[in-house]
Amino acid sequence: MVSARPLRIAALVKQIPAFEELALGPDGRLVRDGVGAEIDPFCRRAVAQGVTMAAGSGGSCVVVTMGPPGAEDALREALACGANSAVLVSDPALAGSDSLVTARALAAVLRREGPFDLVLTGLHAVDSDTGQVGPEIAELLDLPFVSGVRELELVGEHLRLGCERDDGWVRAQVAMPAVLSVAERLCSPAKAGPDQWLPAGSDLIARVGVAELGEGPWGAAGSPTHVGQTRLLVTERRRRLLSGPLVEQVRQAVALLEAGGALDKEVGQEIFGVPVVSGAPSTVPPPAGPATTPVVAALVEPGRPRLGRELLGAAGRLARGIAGDAVAVVVVGDAAPSTLAASGAGRIVELVLPEASAADGSPGGSPDGPDEAMVASGVADWAEATAPWAILAPSTSWGRHIAGRVAARLGAGLIGDAIEVEVVDGRLLAWKPAFGGQLVAAVTSVSPVQMATLRPGVVAGVVARPPGRSDDVPAVPVFRVVLAERNGPVVLSGRVRDAAADLVPAAPVLVGVGQGVDPAAYGDLDALVSLLGAELVGTRKVTDQGWLPKTRQVGVTGHAVSPRLYVAIGLSGKFNHAVGVRRAGTVLAINTDPAAPIFDAADIGIVGDWREVIAGLTAELAKRVVTPARSTLPSAP
Repeated sequence: MVSARPLRIAALVKQIPAFEELALGPDGRLVRDGVGAEIDPFCRRAVAQGVTMAAGSGGSCVVVTMGPPGAEDALREALACGANSAVLVSDPALAGSDSLVTARALAAVLRREGPFDLVLTGLHAVDSDTGQVGPEIAELLDLPFVSGVRELELVGEHLRLGCERDDGWVRAQVAMPAVLSVAERLCSPAKAGPDQWLPAGSDLIARVGVAELGEGPWGAAGSPTHVGQTRLLVTERRRRLLSGPLVEQVRQAVALLEAGGALDKEVGQEIFGVPVVSGAPSTVPPPAGPATTPVVAALVEPGRPRLGRELLGAAGRLARGIAGDAVAVVVVGDAAPSTLAASGAGRIVELVLPEASAADGSPGGSPDGPDEAMVASGVADWAEATAPWAILAPSTSWGRHIAGRVAARLGAGLIGDAIEVEVVDGRLLAWKPAFGGQLVAAVTSVSPVQMATLRPGVVAGVVARPPGRSDDVPAVPVFRVVLAERNGPVVLSGRVRDAAADLVPAAPVLVGVGQGVDPAAYGDLDALVSLLGAELVGTRKVTDQGWLPKTRQVGVTGHAVSPRLYVAIGLSGKFNHAVGVRRAGTVLAINTDPAAPIFDAADIGIVGDWREVIAGLTAELAKRVVTPARSTLPSAP
């Protein structure tokens, strides 16, 4: 990677609690005293990449963080890893800042210290998992944004990128300056021991307070979201570790699974093929002023019908709580109005491509549809004209990018990665995991337009009407918003989608493998997977090795799942993985080590060689009357 000129790069970092050290006190609250702090693991990659690119071009890398005075430690470490300078944004007046105020503060620093050719952030912070500060900064600075960068090549003034997505992989090109969020697998993390850190008070660290940031308000006073009560996500597990001959352990395990309902057939089946109803959609433009009926909008991600159904289901429930309408906001041509109506949409807003782009089939410079920044601009235009009560988006790469930009444009409170939404006292309340999933917090927004991204797989969608029932699918009004071109679009040159992105969160049974299972032997699991109607998933170490795609990863940096049954095979069960299956109905663990942590997170444990256990388990299950759960998913996009 060679640059024709020196590059100025900013790497943004967040210091987080070492949440694996967190423990519960006698009062049931998290004990934070004595718990260390560290640079977020994704941010470590941003620092490493920034230092490498700056050094290779003869340029410079500045590391920026916002936090209390103790956050200086993160900068001292980053400087030890090769950063040229650092900025600490710290002021008592910044206490209580949410993601939007944080983005505004960091954007102000970047303007003050810049210009920069490249701004690097972590994909998300593992303590909050919102991933929205990056796109909010990009919107505030009017820069392109690309997330999940795993491959990066500099060619002149352009960056050629390979990017991880929750539904697969994309290749993209973008011109500098730009904002990028980096994936774990982009490079090795920047790390240095405390004995290598620069001394406290180093003159390489500039300190910035609200006086230098400009007019506020800052901190809690300027934050449109507020955190209320928190509660522990305590999952009671039976932790029954079986003993005796292996064949007897297997028989006991199957009997316990059967008695507990873990082998029951799924009730009901969602139908996705809905006939088109008669009646042409309206071409009436959106109203110029606020809607007379409160509106809850669901942003439907192209090519992800199940996620659209989940969001419309959530939007419909919220709309009923405020006597309003659920509105589907969709890129034109992605879904038939009848399908959206059958999923609960009372109105539809279609985002129409600019004529100049649509003519050559490459809207926004992309063969896969309009640039995400273009979509965000269209959604913001519509929201400014109609003032919806709330906007929901999927907590995916696409949804986080668009929601972040829209929130920054509207000054709206955006609650990231919610697992539950409800109406309380006429306002939106969302429950959001925190500290890697150990807590869930109630978050509200005080802005006129309230926003939230919802984690896939945690909200049930509306069951569509089956074929032959099209007569009761109402024709709904369709409004159209023409998207405007934006400068510096992100050009997608290829996309690979993996159906597992939708299959895994919805699967009634999951079989999870760790490093203890040789990938060459995955075929030995086929009979069990087929018998249970399951999907195969793995730990982060499994996907790091490329043994399974990242779309099949479960844990803090993968899927959070809630299957009826989770079968854990040959995995240790450390916190980062176990938190992802916290909501599973029943967990059956198989490991040769009786002291493996997975047994503390399981209902039933079998100690033994996984090959022998799986062979016996498959044979025993085949004797029972077990009807495999039928998939409730549409065909792969």
